[in-house]
Amino acid sequence: MVRVVVVGGGAAGASAAARARRLDPSAEVLLIERGSMITHAPCGMPYAIGGIVKSHEELMTYTPEEFEKERNIKVMINTEVVDVDADKKVVVVKKGGSEEKIPWDKLVIATGAKPLVPRIPGVELKGILTMRHPDEVPHLKGHIDKAKTVAIVGGGYIGVEMAEVLLELGKRFLLFEMFDQVLPAALDPDVAGIVAEEMKTRGVELHLGEKVVEFRGVEHVNKVVTEKGEYQVDEVILAVGVRPDVDLAVRAGAKLGETGAVYVNEYMETTVPDVYAAGDVAEKVHRVTGRRVWIPLAPTANKEGQVAGGNAVRNRILKFPGVVGTAVTKFYNLYIARTGLSEKDAAQLGFKTQSALIKARTKAHYMPGAETVHVKLIAEESTGRILGGQIVGKSPVVASYADILAVAVQSGYTVSDLFFSDIGYMPDTAPVWHPLIVAARVLSRGKL
Repeated sequence: MVRVVVVGGGAAGASAAARARRLDPSAEVLLIERGSMITHAPCGMPYAIGGIVKSHEELMTYTPEEFEKERNIKVMINTEVVDVDADKKVVVVKKGGSEEKIPWDKLVIATGAKPLVPRIPGVELKGILTMRHPDEVPHLKGHIDKAKTVAIVGGGYIGVEMAEVLLELGKRFLLFEMFDQVLPAALDPDVAGIVAEEMKTRGVELHLGEKVVEFRGVEHVNKVVTEKGEYQVDEVILAVGVRPDVDLAVRAGAKLGETGAVYVNEYMETTVPDVYAAGDVAEKVHRVTGRRVWIPLAPTANKEGQVAGGNAVRNRILKFPGVVGTAVTKFYNLYIARTGLSEKDAAQLGFKTQSALIKARTKAHYMPGAETVHVKLIAEESTGRILGGQIVGKSPVVASYADILAVAVQSGYTVSDLFFSDIGYMPDTAPVWHPLIVAARVLSRGKL
């Protein structure tokens, strides 16, 4: 009988444990989670803080008890793995004040990512908050509820989502981003400008191109200092990104890749025999460039977990082919999506590109409820191969456009292939000329 120990109860870990159990009913599967929740959704934390989700406990898909009963998987919560011996094949776990050694035949490391905390003077002060685990929601909410003025440091996904939350809570807040645009890692400046205008219209005080250099206060933060000025605040939300939580993998002797995440092959195997890594802790391969990247996203983590768990009990039966970096967020009713390479990413990688940014409607012009949507396509100039795209609009259909485009990008579609794609039409769901088709035609420069 094989014993599979999975460390981390989030998307990748729970998925790995479930797949191992399904493919080998005789295996002993143990899932270890340092917090009180498994199958949790950190992406939902802003909505729980803002009260859109009534309780942070609703961010669980399964309770530990349900998972144990329905999946026949032993779950240990509030238990931290503090060490691992890959030669003896044991992990050392700590729960409360006691430690225990647990043997394993196969180990899956799914420790995820942790907030990036920049080395800024004063960053250790109380009142400087980070977001990682749904367990933290009550603590974060307590701090934010008491604050009158809040600073968000970072204009990425978390920063944009928390901006909506703070507006709805009636807080005065300032959003600082060192780059001169919001969502700098996701969008090109022209598309990001559309998002920034909507944020300003809603009342967000944006400080773009303004780097935070210091936090001040006596024990508790009360001032944010930037290159351009000083601002009084009550609390600070650090949202400058995350980094892979590789500490346990390093203890196991696993090699880190060029991105700083755990190096894995297509079977999610690390460089240590019988040790796998999956989810935000692990590197991925980009399906457009073939390069190693680190793009931490929940859907990817779920799939990698399936691969790691399946291979742990059935030995290389599944492969993970890589990612194109498809992501969606929203600010109020403005939906924001991207996939593949941005124009600036492509340029940095040496691609000579052409792009088109078009404005269209989500429905036929005579149908009520139509919204404006902006679609940007990026293609390789010499071949016409679609490298990526970005979509922004006040309709959830934006996410569907990104999904179509993601399949086109990972399948190596050219602009012509996209133009001739047989995308469905009816007046209430799309114009007869679908916005993606229009974007492809414009990008063809008169060839279609």
